Amino acid sequence: MPNLITIRQSEPKDAATIAEFNIRMAKETEGIKLNSDTVFKGVVHLIENPRNGFYLIAEKQAEILGSLMITTEWSDWRNGDFWWIQSVYVKPEGRRKGIYSYLYKEVQNMARLKGDVCGIRLYVEQNNLTAQKAYESLGMKASHYKVYQADL
Repeated sequence: MPNLITIRQSEPKDAATIAEFNIRMAKETEGIKLNSDTVFKGVVHLIENPRNGFYLIAEKQAEILGSLMITTEWSDWRNGDFWWIQSVYVKPEGRRKGIYSYLYKEVQNMARLKGDVCGIRLYVEQNNLTAQKAYESLGMKASHYKVYQADL
């Protein structure tokens, strides 16, 4: 089936594409210009250190259309890991075609199979209403938590 979207875990050969997606996402959603060398090194680090997380790739006929990153957070309250979805990007020509939905369903399947994942979380820029609607359409709900940050 030539129109089939496939989802797979990233490989070292995907690092440049994932880094470029991360740079585009930051620019599109937050107007931030990221340092390409730093982002590339960060992507390579995660691919080489899967204990820190992993990337999933959505592709069609060997063309990468989207990706996302999963990192984990231990919850002592639930005696399990939360999987955090981060660095979501779908190329403009792949948007509104179910690419994120395929990625998210694979995250759900992997989490269920792992057995010790207690939930899936993500954060989204407050004004990114398009993304928020996409997440809600897949059954995710806004949390009662607010995220705080201290840059070092």
